[in-house]
Amino acid sequence: MVASPWFLTSETAAGLDSDAVRVYCFPHAGGNPRTFLGWQPALDGHALVAAVCPPGRGHRFREPAPVSLAALADGAAAAVALAEDRRGIRARALPPFLLFGHSFGAALAFEVARRLDGLHGFAGLVASGCAAPSLLPTPRVVETACLEGRAFAEAVGFFGGLPPEVVRDEALQELLLPHLKADFRMVAAHRHRPGPPLTVPVTLLNGTDDPHVGPAALEPWTRECTTPPERHWAAGGHFYFEDRPDAATSLLSSLAQAAAAAAEPAASGPTVPGAEYVELI
Repeated sequence: MVASPWFLTSETAAGLDSDAVRVYCFPHAGGNPRTFLGWQPALDGHALVAAVCPPGRGHRFREPAPVSLAALADGAAAAVALAEDRRGIRARALPPFLLFGHSFGAALAFEVARRLDGLHGFAGLVASGCAAPSLLPTPRVVETACLEGRAFAEAVGFFGGLPPEVVRDEALQELLLPHLKADFRMVAAHRHRPGPPLTVPVTLLNGTDDPHVGPAALEPWTRECTTPPERHWAAGGHFYFEDRPDAATSLLSSLAQAAAAAAEPAASGPTVPGAEYVELI
């Protein structure tokens, strides 16, 4: 994989071929993209995890953070397209790739999917723990984004994933919550734009006990896709994968294998002039 500041990969993925299915993973609000690298062994060689690290986070902390979700989606989409273009040239094929995002990351992955829809190799979007884009931002997210200090930490606790010690300790809040707050405010300021439905398959994955995203919040996803999205449920709350990462990795592994199988006829067929890679402008 060509080095890019946008993507992190696991050392255990070093043996995978360049034409292996790649899964670009977008973390939740304030989340650490490196968490996704722990999923690599469970994918059993069927896919390579590329964790998305935006400007201003992690090793890119010195870079200016995007001012809006749209700007972040623009940058991420361009980075994915460039990486796939280069990968296609090296592999002399059009290797498939998937997008996966959880919560805030799913909202971002959807916007990236809109920008990449129709790109050769794009095989699907997996939106985890996220209400339909037309319902975002939800009133609770907007209310939470306006809070400060402990009130913000307590409100975020509703979604889960925030250790109790952070809610109680103001010093820890000052250290750990700035990125989380920035992401909440980014979502709160975002406004959904109606557009053409996605032509790639969309898969929804949610926790059965998620207090934030239930069946009613998923229904409008059907308006964002040309074909009805597949729905999968996992035991647990909003962060169902903390205790059962296999709920996500088993689904991703299955989708990766299906994408690879679907790409085989195209890869073995006659070469179409100009189809070796996508030229970027």
